[in-house]
Amino acid sequence: MNLILKFVDFFIHLDVYLSEIISTYGVWTYAILFFVIFMETGFVVTPFLPGDSLLFAAGAFAALGSLNIFMLVGLLIVAAILGDTLNYWIGHKIGDKVYTSELKLIKKEFIDRTQQFYEKHGGKTIFLARFVPIIRTFAPFVAGIGKMPYGYFISYNILGGIVWVTLFTSVGYFFGNIPFIKHNFSLVIIAIIFISLVPMLIEALKNYLKKRNNFKVKSEIN
Repeated sequence: MNLILKFVDFFIHLDVYLSEIISTYGVWTYAILFFVIFMETGFVVTPFLPGDSLLFAAGAFAALGSLNIFMLVGLLIVAAILGDTLNYWIGHKIGDKVYTSELKLIKKEFIDRTQQFYEKHGGKTIFLARFVPIIRTFAPFVAGIGKMPYGYFISYNILGGIVWVTLFTSVGYFFGNIPFIKHNFSLVIIAIIFISLVPMLIEALKNYLKKRNNFKVKSEIN
């Protein structure tokens, strides 16, 4: 329970923790940020790591001169692309074993939800998923399981990585230090997380309503 509370506190006060990291580790902060973004996109067991909010916060600190915006964006784009690539090949290699008791590390529910997103949007899922937490982590993995051609996958991967990192760091860079946002940084982080989750919540609601309607139809028939 304490670990969960600490994790929530880290998310909400991301600006405070990132400031401490920059003060303590200096230039090594780039490596830490690279590692977090790489992990968040590269392994299906780490979808809980900060993505959108971390990019926004990093961009805000770059505007203060604490980080170099060009180095930051360049490195994190590489981290995002490499992360998705690794995730794809893990899915490609593991395949259906993910559903067996032998390798039951991931909830099938998350895989199925990503698969539905994938079936609806096709290859564009790799790009669109960049902007949806959790789905972002599972999309390349599911693409690997589904044996999506790598050439097709990598094009969406590169485009998605560039747009995602550039967009969120730029928003943080240009708007993160506006007095109102700076003084309400925690609320802004919560808003970013909530807005990012909206597409997934809408899909979950649609699936719930669809199942309920199907259940009613079956009940009426019986």
